[in-house]
Amino acid sequence: MKQTTHLRHVLDFNLAMILMSTSGSLGRYISMPPPVIIWWRCLLAALFLYLFCRWRKIDLSVNIAHDGFSIILAAVLLGGHWITYFYALHLSNVAIGMLSLFTYPVFTALLEPVLLKSKFNLRHIGLGMLALLGIYLLAPDFDMENSHFQGILFGLVSSLLYALRNILLKKKVSRYQGSTLMFYQLLIAMVLFVPVLFIYDSSGITGQWPAVVTLALVTTAIGHTMFVMGLKHFSVSTASIISSSQPIYGIIIGMIFLHEIPQWNTVFGGALILISVVIESIRSYSASDRSSS
Repeated sequence: MKQTTHLRHVLDFNLAMILMSTSGSLGRYISMPPPVIIWWRCLLAALFLYLFCRWRKIDLSVNIAHDGFSIILAAVLLGGHWITYFYALHLSNVAIGMLSLFTYPVFTALLEPVLLKSKFNLRHIGLGMLALLGIYLLAPDFDMENSHFQGILFGLVSSLLYALRNILLKKKVSRYQGSTLMFYQLLIAMVLFVPVLFIYDSSGITGQWPAVVTLALVTTAIGHTMFVMGLKHFSVSTASIISSSQPIYGIIIGMIFLHEIPQWNTVFGGALILISVVIESIRSYSASDRSSS
């Protein structure tokens, strides 16, 4: 029974990865400044999640005194992660933008034991380093004038922010629904980013609302909520490494809809990341199997 339940959790988590991987192609397709895209993304996704929570009668109450600061900080980290990630996509392409982001298993494996006071797992660090080697193969050169290299740097910053946000939420998912946590993060980020509407031109939304709505509903409201819910069933490090399949899905989507064909160095780098995903997926499944026997 536990084995069947674990398999369902793995399948649900991979579905979340597919939905979230649409962010790469959508981020490249939507031609508005990243801060504006993120503001609209937060607004629409918060609306979708609110309607969903009302429909499913999900409790949206939170303990402000105990968890308010953590949720606000998570919203800031999530918003910063999204903005830097979309800059990475605009400066490079879907493959480089997504793969550079997925160094975050390395940051997670190093930061989780420190912040959550758990033991260091050498396997996670080793697999994270394997993924990092894959990222290294992406860099055309280390020239700050090269837009692809700039994209990689933005991706690295985005990955650090994402790792911190996931670790921060790990202690909260046992007390709140994933939809509740995502709703407040989106709502807070939307309020914090209101000033971007007075700095950047947001008129482009009139011609790109279908893509922005898809980004808000499919990628964010559904995909990210499923990801947060998945943290209940996996350690943050395990979830991070399994979710490294996301760039693979994203690259395939980019090939189909944007006709972005990755170069061989990107293929080799992506293959190393995929290897780390397969190894960790098998390890986590085997551990669940042993515990159920």
